[in-house]
Amino acid sequence: MRRGNAYVLLFALAVCAVCSVLVAGAAVSLRERQRANQVLDRQHKILAVAGLITEGEALTPQQVRDAFAANIVPQVIELATGAVVADVDPLTFDQRAEARDPQNSVLAPVNAAGVPRLPRRALVYRQLEGQNHQNVILPVEGKGLWSTLYGFVALTTDLQRIEGLTFYEHGETPGLGGEVENPKWQALWKGRRPFDANGRPVIEVIKGVAGSPEKDPSRVDGLSGATITGRGVTHLLRFWLGEQGYGPYLARLKNEGATP
Repeated sequence: MRRGNAYVLLFALAVCAVCSVLVAGAAVSLRERQRANQVLDRQHKILAVAGLITEGEALTPQQVRDAFAANIVPQVIELATGAVVADVDPLTFDQRAEARDPQNSVLAPVNAAGVPRLPRRALVYRQLEGQNHQNVILPVEGKGLWSTLYGFVALTTDLQRIEGLTFYEHGETPGLGGEVENPKWQALWKGRRPFDANGRPVIEVIKGVAGSPEKDPSRVDGLSGATITGRGVTHLLRFWLGEQGYGPYLARLKNEGATP
């Protein structure tokens, strides 16, 4: 039986409508699971950058949650002063959402990292060792070649060296800028000095091969074929470790003997 054009069009529209409902329903029903997986992935990254587990180490979701709860203390701080905000739950605080909200953020000064707005409050993490706080883990972000890179940098207790650097979200080219996720490259950051003698951020991803942390403490190997991404990592670290980023918080820790 021949069908007219109207029938074909209506049939196609009906199929599209059914598929749209199914896709939308799946997205809604899986939203909470996706959020839970995102939180779990970031907790895994924080444990790795603090040196508590190996990057890529296979752990069950419960093992990640238990290790995070036992070793990491999240804190919400005022970015401008570095003071801890006691009346905000760090487990529900969303720094990225805060940065997008004009009521809870300010325009960032022109910066090489490409950060458009600064949240008034930020979420930082302290590593526990017994009853003492050790490494500090800071969220960082900034423009690469194709995307914004989101990650964490960990500083040692005395705030003088980098314990680790990792990224949990970006859209850089696989095999090139995407090598920011390569454990071998990330391992090069341990022991590097992010600041000069005056406390100014000087850490840098160079074009080529840097020396060891002892001989070339503030420079890290470049990413082959990804000069712009490497430059972006330099800019985002210098921005967030500087006065416009976590500088006030780090100064406060130094004044208090690197304890909150």
